[in-house]
Amino acid sequence: MYFVRIHDINSEDDKKHLNALSVAALIMVAYFMILLISENIFTIAMTSWVRIFTFIFLLLLLIPTPLGIAFKAQMEDTERLLLLQTFSTKSIISLKKISTSTTVHDPMEYHDHELPVDTCQENDDTFDDIIILQKDMNLQQAICTENFWLLFIAMICGLGTGVATIDNINQVGVSLGYTSTEINSLVSLLCISNFLGRFMVGYVSDMFLQRRGLARPLFVAITQAALSVGYIVIASGFPKNLYVGMILVGACWGSQWPLLTTIISEIFGVTHLGTIFNTISIASPIGSYIFSVRVFGYIYDKAAASSGGDQNNSCSGTHCFMLSFMILAFFALCGSLVALLLFFRTRRFYDNVVLTRLRQYYKI
Repeated sequence: MYFVRIHDINSEDDKKHLNALSVAALIMVAYFMILLISENIFTIAMTSWVRIFTFIFLLLLLIPTPLGIAFKAQMEDTERLLLLQTFSTKSIISLKKISTSTTVHDPMEYHDHELPVDTCQENDDTFDDIIILQKDMNLQQAICTENFWLLFIAMICGLGTGVATIDNINQVGVSLGYTSTEINSLVSLLCISNFLGRFMVGYVSDMFLQRRGLARPLFVAITQAALSVGYIVIASGFPKNLYVGMILVGACWGSQWPLLTTIISEIFGVTHLGTIFNTISIASPIGSYIFSVRVFGYIYDKAAASSGGDQNNSCSGTHCFMLSFMILAFFALCGSLVALLLFFRTRRFYDNVVLTRLRQYYKI
């Protein structure tokens, strides 16, 4: 926090630099994905000198991209502040000269970027009229709505099944004959795809909400339907299936978190956002217990016992987890249907309140 500084924002410049940072992040993610896929799926051998070269290339990639963008943004900020101070000083001197023969005005009235007071007041009144349609709810009020429970059930199916998969990724890999190096690569792929899911769903849901008026619960339904496909891919057991399945599961599971936060802020308001968000987030450990302990653990123990496992009660083969992932796919699909119901219930609310507020703010 010591390094945090508060500056006046310039939305156009900030958007330009943030987009550049996003592109840099995607380039590095693509770089890691290519390395992991080349080494594990296409089994391209990485000698020591190749690893050193790729590591040096990564360091060179880090210097001119995110660091360069940050330094450039800081320099532009400094130049803009200096220009603003110079302009303000000249304006005050000019006004002092004019004040001898005319009425003195507030220097701020001469800034080109200031809107007239009446216009600002009119915009504020319009904005207040829009906001009054949506009263921020506290936790007790939110719990008494059907939308809260629909979102909670959808998150049990989406977040709970995803956490159960992450908890058991090592056992799944061992049962299918993956080496420890390959399992570590699966974890890396899961983390990378998790980032991509969080990043892309925000951009895509914003775009479709502003341009097509599609409410965000629809994207919860879509990502959970894709999540069920990922579970079916893992259950199928074809060669290298875990790489494909983990990419799908990571991206779709990661996308649930930003969607959850944004949907809560839009439906229930931002005043009690933290309390409502953390309450609904309880769906993740609840779902993890149900699917990891009562589904994965129970079915794995039965499969190990029926196949005559060793003293460690271990199990090998696709049958160890096939049924578990099919059950997860079923519940992820159920969560998708629940989210779809939430989408239809809140579609008019998004049209009348959320979209109107966005258009008023962004002057769409």
